Amino acid sequence: MPFLLQVSRWIDRFSEFVGRWVSWLILAAVLISAGNAIVRKLFDQSSNGLLEIQWYLFAAVFLLAAGYTLLRQEHVKIDVIAGRFSKRTQIWIDIVGICAFLLPFVVVVIDLSTPLALRAYRMHEMSNNAGGLVRWPVFALLPAGMLLLGLQGVSELIKRFAFLQGLAPDPTRRHVAKTAEEELAEFVRAQTEKKAAAK
Repeated sequence: MPFLLQVSRWIDRFSEFVGRWVSWLILAAVLISAGNAIVRKLFDQSSNGLLEIQWYLFAAVFLLAAGYTLLRQEHVKIDVIAGRFSKRTQIWIDIVGICAFLLPFVVVVIDLSTPLALRAYRMHEMSNNAGGLVRWPVFALLPAGMLLLGLQGVSELIKRFAFLQGLAPDPTRRHVAKTAEEELAEFVRAQTEKKAAAK
């Protein structure tokens, strides 16, 4: 189990790295979208390529960050029933879900989408829109995103078995960072308390 926990930590670090870098694609999408809107309004010009790259970037964020989202325990869960059980039972429910649903889903999607991406690459498939982009990169995002999700699923499985053996902390605990608003509220509260204490 120590070796598997080390593997899990490697996967977690990789998912964290991918998630942080993929978040920059959101900024790229916003800048491209704003630039395209400005050019359209000022010069009455538009580009299908710029529109499509926005869709590609959205797909990249959604798919490539799936493993990072699982790492952060931010995928949708229905805890209405599971929340009534003990923590060990909840962990077993997660293990069954990962083994029976998540990992088979990942394998099926990779199996079905990889031939499509390869065919689009071999045929140099292009968008039907004038000035559109080549399509294989966006097709390749699906198997790539599923691979990242599957890797993180394996890591989550290892952590859950380790938790059941008392070798790891609760893997279902959410890793929630403070939002900018929460940090600002804490700063204002601290400043207010300092002023009140100084009087």
